Amino acid sequence: MLGRLKELSELSAVSGNEKAVRKYIKEFAKQYTDDIKTDSMGNLYVHKKGNGKKIMLVAHMDEVGMMICQIHDNGFLSFQATNLDPRVVVSKRVEIGEKKIPGIIGSKAIHLQSAAERKRTLAHDELYIDIGANDKKDAQKKVKLGDFVSFTTKFEPFGEGLFKGKALDDRIGCAIVMELMKNDYDCDLYCVFTVQEETGTRGSMVVTENVQPDLALIFEGTTANDMPGCEGHETVTTVGEGPAITFMDGATIVNRKLINALIESAEEANIPYQFRKGINGGTDAGPIHTSGYGCIAGGISVGCRYIHSPVSVGSEKDFENAFKLADYFMKTKKFEKVLEG
Repeated sequence: MLGRLKELSELSAVSGNEKAVRKYIKEFAKQYTDDIKTDSMGNLYVHKKGNGKKIMLVAHMDEVGMMICQIHDNGFLSFQATNLDPRVVVSKRVEIGEKKIPGIIGSKAIHLQSAAERKRTLAHDELYIDIGANDKKDAQKKVKLGDFVSFTTKFEPFGEGLFKGKALDDRIGCAIVMELMKNDYDCDLYCVFTVQEETGTRGSMVVTENVQPDLALIFEGTTANDMPGCEGHETVTTVGEGPAITFMDGATIVNRKLINALIESAEEANIPYQFRKGINGGTDAGPIHTSGYGCIAGGISVGCRYIHSPVSVGSEKDFENAFKLADYFMKTKKFEKVLEG
């Protein structure tokens, strides 16, 4: 499973351009079912037909990144970014467009910045991408307006039982749902991989209408803020303390029966777990549980340090245990207990 995460992490799939990840998952899914569809948004549906409750397992394919919005006369490129902190992108290596043109995000050298500029973060529109072009005409041979830009970070083992890589939010979720897809559960199973989560959970706004599930589990790489100086709820999650169960975020209040069933699953299977303590932000669970006729929805997350940046850090055990928790929940049909009455 870790090898699959590496391959997923190193694919480029900025929001709105998820085709590389979609193609990868689709090829994998053909081993387990021929009922595979893509909707007009680009969401991927893998259906393993069965009897009983309709259960939907969800992860999003996209990652944070950039898009080229201007090519300057001197050959430098301006970009737009969503959900990326400008403090973490300067001097990072990127690749641009279908040709994967290498570039470096640059800014004015600190020696040349004014005293006021040195005291604040330079905004994205004050940064540029350098591709080594001589001028605008030279740059236009390599890139075009609207090209997507992603980081080039390689996935690697890190420290004791950790890994680092880009796009762990949410290639971690994709890898877990792909592993769950291999198993047969006593339900009507949909594995759904959504698009444009990072630009407003747009893809997930249509999946409930298309699937009409009874229950949905959303898998995420989420914030771990276990840094020096952060205590209690400020940590959100702690790397290495197990998969995180969500009880609330900015878009969802999770049904208590589902929370209890996930806790029960973890304790019966001797799987360590924690709660996601921060409530800022939201996931695909928000639109999923309120769209169409709605459904019960909740989340299992893997805490990752430095998400929405060029590199994040996660725990192998947390990753494995998130899969084990979901697998036990599904095998023991805890979803029926959630849905009864």
